[in-house]
Amino acid sequence: MTTAIRVDECPGGVTAPQGFTAAGIYCGIRKAKKDLALIVSDRPAAVAGVFTVNKTQAAPILVDKIQLKRSSLCSAIVVNSGNANACTGERGLNDAWTVVRSTANALGVQEEQVMVSSTGVIGQYLPMEKIVPAIAEVKSKLSRSGSSDAAEAIMTTDTYPKEAAVKFTIGDAVATIGGVAKGSGMIAPNMATMLGFVTTDAAIAQPLLVKALRAATERSFNRITVDGDMSTNDQVLMLANGAAGNASIVDNSEEFQLFSSALEYVLIKLAKMIARDGEGATKLIEVVVQGAQTEQEAAQAARAVANSNLVKTAVHGADANWGRVLAAVGYSGIDFNPDHVEISFGGVPILRRNYEIVLDEEKAKDVLLQENVVITINLNQGMCTARFWTCDLTKEYVHINASYRS
Repeated sequence: MTTAIRVDECPGGVTAPQGFTAAGIYCGIRKAKKDLALIVSDRPAAVAGVFTVNKTQAAPILVDKIQLKRSSLCSAIVVNSGNANACTGERGLNDAWTVVRSTANALGVQEEQVMVSSTGVIGQYLPMEKIVPAIAEVKSKLSRSGSSDAAEAIMTTDTYPKEAAVKFTIGDAVATIGGVAKGSGMIAPNMATMLGFVTTDAAIAQPLLVKALRAATERSFNRITVDGDMSTNDQVLMLANGAAGNASIVDNSEEFQLFSSALEYVLIKLAKMIARDGEGATKLIEVVVQGAQTEQEAAQAARAVANSNLVKTAVHGADANWGRVLAAVGYSGIDFNPDHVEISFGGVPILRRNYEIVLDEEKAKDVLLQENVVITINLNQGMCTARFWTCDLTKEYVHINASYRS
């Protein structure tokens, strides 16, 4: 994190901050599960967005980028699951704009203050005859306790909804940051299926909100991987409505550092939930690269290890195959001396400098059988550290993705 901060976790997710309501309903896109979510601020809020860098971008991504150019404020986010509205051409764009206009009309807000998002199967048109009438219904369900319903409505292959919120003191006010996210497969964000929606009642100018969100995303959602596939729909949107009543946060101030750290805390918590809920996963894997010359190189090496199917399958089988870890660092593209590398699994030393193997198979296996596994790689050539989160790779992942459209 950027700065040490005391945060108190609290319930409420995306509606924990003052002035926000949410809802999630079933409108018929999916077979039986909630599939339409709405998040609303009771006043126009500063908005920031981070989007997938995939060249194939879904219609909602293209629309939201235009919306951010039209206005620095947002009043509502509308999200559907079960259909990505991706690779749908002009019709898909028109459908996304129709959802925006319908939501704006239902809420009585300006059209440019509505953001739209979709997730699900690629290459299918939205069932507009189901979505448009349902907007009035989801509006009628808005409540201060609606975060969980919204979190459920944005899920696809997720096995549980993902919510987080914290309270912290900023100046003379108590501010809150809350969020919901979804993601289980097609996860290799490089903002970059994952979606994240975050709210805060802290007062902060839109340019600073953008700055904080980009930095926090880089150390959270951009540090997770499930399968190395980057979605066409990935995005994180954040709203700040100022309802906490603090003096507006100033750049390069202690308050900005506190806010950034609290935001990073929430996003890391959500990101780890996504990694842990990877399709078919049984374990959360944290890859820590220490002793790098730069944080960027540490992250690059950690990403290679976290993306390695050989590492992920070894962890699934509780096999302390350190050679796979060192090989992944080797092809990561960073400059390092392999002779200096040290590796440990869950605090159990495996490899020391000059390829000294100190592996205790029984202790290592005990560590790898746990639900949370930490792989630590010390490059011994600098002072920088980065973390990446992933999950093990199982037969169930293949089963899920062999029948995703059915």
